[in-house]
Amino acid sequence: MIAESIYTTPEHELLRDQVARFLAREVEPHAAAWEEQGFVPREVLRRMGQAGLFGLMYEGRFGGGDADALTNLVFAEALSQSTFAGFIITVLVHTDMASPHLHHAGNEAQKEKYLKKVIAGELITAVGITEPGAGSDVAGIRTSARREGDEWVLNGTKMFITNGVHANLYFVAAKTGTGKRDMSMFIVEKGTPGFTVGRALKKTGWLSSDTAELIFDNVRIPAGNLLGEEGKGFYSVMKNFQTERIALAAMAVGHCTQAIRLTLDYVRQRQAFGGPLWNQQTIRQRISMLDAKTRAARAFMYHCAWRVTQGHDIVQDVSMLKALTGELVNEVVQTCQQFHGGMGYIRETAIERLWRDARVLGIGGGATEVMLEEVAKRY
Repeated sequence: MIAESIYTTPEHELLRDQVARFLAREVEPHAAAWEEQGFVPREVLRRMGQAGLFGLMYEGRFGGGDADALTNLVFAEALSQSTFAGFIITVLVHTDMASPHLHHAGNEAQKEKYLKKVIAGELITAVGITEPGAGSDVAGIRTSARREGDEWVLNGTKMFITNGVHANLYFVAAKTGTGKRDMSMFIVEKGTPGFTVGRALKKTGWLSSDTAELIFDNVRIPAGNLLGEEGKGFYSVMKNFQTERIALAAMAVGHCTQAIRLTLDYVRQRQAFGGPLWNQQTIRQRISMLDAKTRAARAFMYHCAWRVTQGHDIVQDVSMLKALTGELVNEVVQTCQQFHGGMGYIRETAIERLWRDARVLGIGGGATEVMLEEVAKRY
C-alpha cells in the first residue's frame, strides 16, 4: 500500500524494513495486553533504543544517527504502520515531541548528562506544555517559575501529558516573566520533591499510552536545569511544533493506509447480496477516492519534510498538513469502519481500534481550527 517516493533512498527503505520487523516481532503480537495495562513496557522501548531507532536526528557522539528530516519522517511513517496508536504516540512523543527540546536547546553539560540515555531508551521523556486552561493557546499557560538563588521554583499544573505517568525526564514550560510570551523551558527529573503525577487519565483511544495530569508544588530544581535561554521558551515550543506536526501527519497517513488495507481485505472476502462486497460499485469507488486522498496527503507530507532539509520556513505548509491529515484520517477510518459493518464496532478488531485512536489527531498537537488560522494569517 505504501507507494515509492521520489524523496526516499535505498537507505530509507532499509530503515522502513527494520521498523517493520521490529513491529512484527515486538509490538503487534503483544500490544493488546498493553492496551489493558495502559502503557508500553519500558523494556520494549529500551530495545528500540538499543536498535538505534531513537535519536535518528541527534548527534552521533551521543549515539544518534546524524540524519535529516526525511529520514525521521520515514521512521515515523514506518512506525505508524502499527495498528496500536498508543504504542506509536508513546514513541513519537519521546523521539519527536519531547527530547527535541534537549537536542535543540540543551547545553553541553545537559546533553552529556541526559542525551545519550535518552537515545538509548534508558530515559523516556515527556513534554509539559498543555494545561487545564491552555492547549493550542500556548501563551496562555499559567505554570510559573521564579528564580531563588541557585534554584528555580516551579508551581502549576499540566494536563493531557503523554508519557506523563511513566516518563523519567520532563521538559516543562513555565512563565518566567509578566509578558504574554515570557516563558522558559526546564528539565525536571521524576522524583523531584514537590513534583507528582496527579492522576492517570482514562481516554477514548490511545489506550496503551500513559497520559497524566502533572502537579508542581514548589518544585525546586537547580538553576542549571533551565533549558535554553530564559524567556525564550515560547519560541522553542513554536519551533518544535513543526517537527511534532509532521510526525502526527505521518501517524494520520499511517492510519489511513492501514485502514484501507484492512478494508480491502475485508470487502473482498465478506459475502453479501450474492457476492463479495467489493462487487458493490459504491464501495469500490469510495475506497478508491480515499486512497487517492491519502496518497496526495502523503506526497504533501514528504514535500514538507524535504523543505525542512532545505532550510525553508514551512509554518504555513505544516499547519496545512496537520489540518488536512487530522481531518482526512477521520474520514478514511470512519468510512472503512462503516464497510466492516457490525464487525467494525467490535472492540477486538483493528479497524475499531483505529477508529477510536484516529479521533484525537484532529485535536492534539494543534486543533484543526487553530491550524487553519495559522494558515490564513500567513497569506
